[in-house]
Amino acid sequence: MSGEFIELKRECEAIEIPSGIHRFLPARTMVRIAQFLGTGYTVVSDFGCMYRIDGKDAEALGLTLPAGQPDQVSTASFSEQLVWDQLKTVYDPEIPVNIADLGLIYSCEITQLPEGSRRIDIKMSMTAPGCGMGNVLKADVENKLSKLPEVKQVNVEVVLDPPWHPGLMSEAAKLQLGFDLDYGNTGYGGAPYARTSR
Repeated sequence: MSGEFIELKRECEAIEIPSGIHRFLPARTMVRIAQFLGTGYTVVSDFGCMYRIDGKDAEALGLTLPAGQPDQVSTASFSEQLVWDQLKTVYDPEIPVNIADLGLIYSCEITQLPEGSRRIDIKMSMTAPGCGMGNVLKADVENKLSKLPEVKQVNVEVVLDPPWHPGLMSEAAKLQLGFDLDYGNTGYGGAPYARTSR
């Protein structure tokens, strides 16, 4: 994305990062787009505050949402892979890596319900215990998974035990962020961490 500041064309709703507080940014606010991943823009104001602006408000930034972006869901039959593919469309607004590759998904349980539909139970963490974006990312996951075929119920729980650590990231995430592949694989005293997600 460009490092140039642009002026908001109209007032738009934004979520302050990392507090998770909803705000309205007035028209003419100067922002720089830091990233566009998933369905939201991460912007930095000329005062240095970071916000997430939903893709539906792209025109407030003077942009057009790229085709196929707004919550497009596959028409394929339900599968566990389809669930993981959807999880990989949810991004941490501060880090340009999806939450699955970041290792934030601790468990994904799929239950067949009696009437033929499915329930998905997710346990996920945050990269930092005090992150105010927990409810925002939780809502993103619930929204994405609830649109999958045959899914009737989605339960997402944010857990902080065990705490997230860099060893939970996929090799692809580590490479994308410029880390060595063994980065974060050992805890205090050199004991290896175990990966808990895909």
